[in-house]
Amino acid sequence: MPTTEPGSLALPRNFLRPCVLLLLREGPAYGYDLLERLRPLGFVRDDPGRLYRTLRSLEQAGLVRSAWEPSEAGPDRRVYVLTSAGVEELHVEAKSVLRAREKLGLFLSRYEEFVALEPTASRRPAPS
Repeated sequence: MPTTEPGSLALPRNFLRPCVLLLLREGPAYGYDLLERLRPLGFVRDDPGRLYRTLRSLEQAGLVRSAWEPSEAGPDRRVYVLTSAGVEELHVEAKSVLRAREKLGLFLSRYEEFVALEPTASRRPAPS
């Protein structure tokens, strides 16, 4: 069974896919830009290979398309754009994430019957 390092964030399996679709829904982007914008979503390790494999898979599925654009400060770069099929898939993926959130919430509420994970106003000791 996989374990994570203390303090690290365990993301759901295949979570990169809906995150890339979401970022492309916000606007066209190139690979390096996507790597940077994935960090706040929990992807802190630089893994360009994984990102580009995901982009290639999304493109083969018709969910994104790409084109080479000239760059003012270096070599041309491939820019990725979400397709209408990608918008629909993003909605399906978002509903799946919502169901996962509901299950995680249930798990946490049951676990907190035994151990408080975060102090809340009702659980904090009263000032003396």
